[in-house]
Amino acid sequence: RDAIQAGALVPMLAQQTDTTVHGHDVITRLRELGDGPIIFVANHSSHLDTGLLLAALPYTERRRTLVAAAADYFFDTWWRASGSALLFGTFPIERRASTVSATPGDLLRDGWNVVLYPEGTRSPDGWTQRFHLGAAHLSVTENVPVVPIGIRGSFAAMPRGRSWPTGHPTVTVRFGAPLWPGPGDTARTMGPQVEQAVALLADEDSTDWFSATRRAAVGATPSTSAPAVPADAPPAARWRRVWERTEAPAVRGPRKVWRED
Repeated sequence: RDAIQAGALVPMLAQQTDTTVHGHDVITRLRELGDGPIIFVANHSSHLDTGLLLAALPYTERRRTLVAAAADYFFDTWWRASGSALLFGTFPIERRASTVSATPGDLLRDGWNVVLYPEGTRSPDGWTQRFHLGAAHLSVTENVPVVPIGIRGSFAAMPRGRSWPTGHPTVTVRFGAPLWPGPGDTARTMGPQVEQAVALLADEDSTDWFSATRRAAVGATPSTSAPAVPADAPPAARWRRVWERTEAPAVRGPRKVWRED
């Protein structure tokens, strides 16, 4: 799996997309505190997301990271199950179950990092859906930090119904500060923190760190979930939800601190 990811997955995504990664220093600082497992949590709107996320990780983290995948989709046939497990290191998780699967906790205790998509499935229109509490529950019960990840541009690059990105789409992957469960935290108290952290990364990526941080301080981070569309709304209203998420993210270069003559 390491060889396939390093020799095929990472080069292929580099060739097919223009991906910018921010926040590797988050993982560096976390590793200075210890070598324990990490729960990576990201928004999910495209089959590109898992490949982009794994490719964005430093090699030392990628080789010890496994990805939760829906058992009813990725493990319904032997060829899809073996292919996704070999390429992405997936393990099955029941997204419709009423209880949390024991598998992610077992993997964390064995020292593996785990990738979870709290929405449970890809967004149909590019806007984030309600986050489930599985990642927060694992963090609290296993005392493992959650590193939020914001992925922008993957829906525009390869939405549902498309099997390959067209052109050379721009995508950004941004790692956020780790969230540790505090004394008295439960899945219900930590879950909103995880969702808010992913929304903050989307705001930071579309504006800048300072502005996004100021909005977060007063609880004004823009929601990444589109307002519900009334049942009697005209078709154009539903179409516009999708259209608004098809714009590729703008990538800003570093500012110059002096002028060149």
